[in-house]
Amino acid sequence: MQPEALWMVPGAMLRWQGLSEAWRGAIVRLLGVALLLLVLFARDWSEMVLHWWNISTYNHILLVPLILAWLVWQRRSELFKLEPVVWWPGLILLTGTAFVWLLGAFSGLNLARQAGAVGMAAASVPLFAGPQVAKGLLFPLLYMVFLVPCGEELVTALQMITAKITISLVHASDIPAHIDGVFIDTPVGLFEVAEACSGVKFLIAMIAFGALMANVCFLSWTRRAALLAACIIVPILANGVRAWGTIYAAQIIGVERAAGIDHIIYGWVFFGIVIAVIIGLAWRFFDRPVDDTFIDAQAIVEDSVLSRMASLRIGSGKALMAFLAITLGAQGWAYAATRLSADLPRTVALPKVAGWTRVDYQPKVWWEPRASGAGHRLLGSYADRAGRRVDVFFALYAAQAEGQEAGGFGQGALTPGTDWAWQAPAAFEGAHGERLLAAGRISRVALTWYRTGDLLTGSNARLKLAVMSDRLALRERTTMLLIVSAEEGAGGPADRALRDFMQAAGPVDAWMDRIGRVN
Repeated sequence: MQPEALWMVPGAMLRWQGLSEAWRGAIVRLLGVALLLLVLFARDWSEMVLHWWNISTYNHILLVPLILAWLVWQRRSELFKLEPVVWWPGLILLTGTAFVWLLGAFSGLNLARQAGAVGMAAASVPLFAGPQVAKGLLFPLLYMVFLVPCGEELVTALQMITAKITISLVHASDIPAHIDGVFIDTPVGLFEVAEACSGVKFLIAMIAFGALMANVCFLSWTRRAALLAACIIVPILANGVRAWGTIYAAQIIGVERAAGIDHIIYGWVFFGIVIAVIIGLAWRFFDRPVDDTFIDAQAIVEDSVLSRMASLRIGSGKALMAFLAITLGAQGWAYAATRLSADLPRTVALPKVAGWTRVDYQPKVWWEPRASGAGHRLLGSYADRAGRRVDVFFALYAAQAEGQEAGGFGQGALTPGTDWAWQAPAAFEGAHGERLLAAGRISRVALTWYRTGDLLTGSNARLKLAVMSDRLALRERTTMLLIVSAEEGAGGPADRALRDFMQAAGPVDAWMDRIGRVN
C-alpha cells in the first residue's frame, strides 16, 4: 500500500469516529436501506440506468447521481450539527411512494414504477434520519426527481410548437412553403419536424440544469422563477430557429448538406451557445454568496414545528420491519394482480355493417397497427357503393401487463420503424384521432378507442386509470382496442368516410362488445 493510502485510511477512520453516535447509526441505516431498495426494486433501477445510458434523450441523467452527491457534500458541515432520529411519520411518505410504484406496476406504466422507486429512496431519509435532516437535504431530495427518465410525453406537443415557429420564420424569410401538421413543403423538398427534432432532449436537460443553477446561484425566489422560465422558453424558441436554419440552408446548399450541418453544428454548437447565453445573462444577477453554507442548521434546530415533529420517534428495529412490510407488501400485491387473466372467446370476427361490404385489405402503403400480447387480432376492410374504403383493426387482451399493453409505447396506429410517420392530430369526438403520412404523399386518418368493463375512451390515460382500479380490486377484465382508419382520396375525404362508417356501425361500445363477445 502506498504511503498516501496509509495516511488516508486513518484520517477517514478519525472522521468517522468523530461523528456522533446518532449520526453513525443514521448513516448505517440509510446505506442499508438504500441497498435493500436497490435489491428489492432492481428491475426498476436497472431499467432507469439502461435508459440513461442507451437513450440520448436521457444521457444527461448520468450526471445527476454525481450532482446529488455534490449537493449533499456541500451541506455536510451544517448537517452534522443536526440530530438524526428515526421518525415514524416517514412511514406515511414511504407508503405513498410505494403506492405510486404499485399503480405503475398495475398499469404497466414504467414512469410511475420508476417515480415510485425513486420516491421510496427519498422517503427513507425522513424515515431513518428525521424531519430536521430531511429539511437540511430538502433540495437534494427534490432534485432526485431528475433521476426519473421522463419527457417523451411532450414530444407530440413540442413537434407542433416547433413546426409553427419554423413555418413563421420560413415565411418571414420569403421562402414559399406550405405546412401540413409537422410537414413543411418547400421548393427544394419536404421537411418533417420529426420526434428527434422536437427539442425534448435539450428541453428536459435544460430544466434539470436550470433547477440546479437556480438553487446554487440564487436566493431570491423571483430570480429563480425567472431563470427556470428562461430554461423552458429559450430552448423551445431556439429549437424553432434551429429547424428554420436547416430549411433556409437547404434552399442554398441542398437538403443533404443542410441535414449534415443541422446534426453537427446546430445540434451541438448552437445549443451550446444557447446555454452560454443563459448563463451569461443570469451571471450578473447571482445573489448567493460564494461561501454560503446552503442551509442554516441553527435555524432548523430553532424551528419549533420541526422540533415537535422530531419528537414523533420510533425504534429503528420497528421502523425497519415496517419498511419491509410496506415494500414487500407492495410487491406481493403487484405480483398477485399481474397474474390475473380474463377468459377469452375461442374466435372473434368483424361483424357486418349496413351499407358496407367486406373487401380484401389492399392499402396503397402497407399499414398494420401493433398490438403486442393481444389474444386476438383482426385487420380487415370495408367498402361502400361509392368506392370509399375503411380499414378496421381490432385487438382483444386477456390482461394488461408488461409486454401486452393496449396503450403502450410503440403500440397502436403508428408502428415505429415503418413507412408511416405522425403528421398531426385529428379531431373526432370520443376517439384519439391522428393523421399519418407515408412516402410524403399518402395520408391516413386513424381513430382509436379503448374499452374495458363499462369504459369506452380514446384516452390512454383513462385506460391506465381503469386498469389500475381493476388491479387494486384484483378484478379480471378483458381490454379491447379498436382502430378505424381510412386513406385520404380513397373515394373522398377520410374524415367523412369514417363518420359515415361509424354511424352505420352503431354505438362504438356495443360494436366492440359484439366483436369481443363480451356479455
